[in-house]
Amino acid sequence: MRTGSLWRNRNFVLLWTGQTFSEIGTRMTSVAFPLLVLSLTGSPARAGLAGFAATLPYFLLYLPAGALVDRWDRRRVMIFAEIGQFAALGGLAVALVLHAVTLPHILAAAFVSGSCFVFCSVAQRALLPAIVPAERLTEALARQETKSRSAALTGSPLGGLLFGVAHSLPFLADAASYLISLGTVLGIRTEPRRPSAPPRLRDLAGEIRTGLRWLWHEPFVRTSVVLSSAVNLMFQALILALIVLSRDLGAGSAGTGLVLGCFGAGGLLGALIAPHLPALFSSRTVAITVAWIWATTAPLLALATSPYELAAIIACMAIAGPLWNVVVVGYQYQVIPDHLLGRVKSVVLLTSWGSMPLGQLLGGYLLSATAPRTTVLLLSLLTLAIALTTTLNRSMRMQGPTIGRPGLQPQ
Repeated sequence: MRTGSLWRNRNFVLLWTGQTFSEIGTRMTSVAFPLLVLSLTGSPARAGLAGFAATLPYFLLYLPAGALVDRWDRRRVMIFAEIGQFAALGGLAVALVLHAVTLPHILAAAFVSGSCFVFCSVAQRALLPAIVPAERLTEALARQETKSRSAALTGSPLGGLLFGVAHSLPFLADAASYLISLGTVLGIRTEPRRPSAPPRLRDLAGEIRTGLRWLWHEPFVRTSVVLSSAVNLMFQALILALIVLSRDLGAGSAGTGLVLGCFGAGGLLGALIAPHLPALFSSRTVAITVAWIWATTAPLLALATSPYELAAIIACMAIAGPLWNVVVVGYQYQVIPDHLLGRVKSVVLLTSWGSMPLGQLLGGYLLSATAPRTTVLLLSLLTLAIALTTTLNRSMRMQGPTIGRPGLQPQ
């Protein structure tokens, strides 16, 4: 028997609303950080340092964060993480207003904000099954996809716009978004988790190994993590190739923005479609169909003769993204035991997101070595490998029940 609408679930509405504001703020400052360093130093290399400082915690902290989140109260972790992000970005905004900002201050704010983001993202994903009924988990994941795609569509342009008005504005807006998110998290009511004793370093390493060991022995999760990492790598490289290809086809900055905007719009449309698929198709059917959509549409980008054709093709590819995420992530929630959620999800995030900067490097290398159309065709081979693996690999052919989260027992 299905429960009422998710929008009548007070805890979920609070989480979704707060994280929407938070993600829009994060997207704004992801644009504003390099712009700020460029305006202060004129050095693209130093501007890259700001992005590196913000993403370095992804590599350093995701695994220990997963183990700690499984020990601590997940809602409380989110509270402290939001406070930390508010302090880091708010302090930077004040320094800008007072004309007292320095490059080390910028890098420190980026690193602290990125570190808090790591803990918040792991805690949020581990908290979700505690506030959403099992039969509504697929819908909840789709709503989360809608939130992320909407933030990507609005946050980056807004960050650039606010930065043009005043350098402090995007950082001030981001700090305000964390304050709003903090208020919503404080309003969530869940059964508090009893914190474990403070872990010794040896204990923490052992708990991380437990999560890794569980993931390695679960075929679907292991394979889906690798495939998701490959998908993210492919899209990061492909978007860079699209920018160059759009320029070669005569698109100016506005035209290139339109192409990338269609990518965001397609992702938002896919997120709106995603909640309806589990009732119509098996998870295996959705995953295989999505993989082959990417494999068949990616080569068409190399044949495009105008930016408008590029925009239409990449929008079709982007529609499929949320469908993949909802099916794959939903099945992960179904099989991961609750007491390992933080640890396993931290590995998932580290692997999936860690491939993104590698995708940028791959795209840059291919574009420097070959023509943009050749780069697209080479990346299409990766989409073909993803589709073949999804179709033929036995672990990805597991169908399972409709995505939910039945009572899980420690394994």
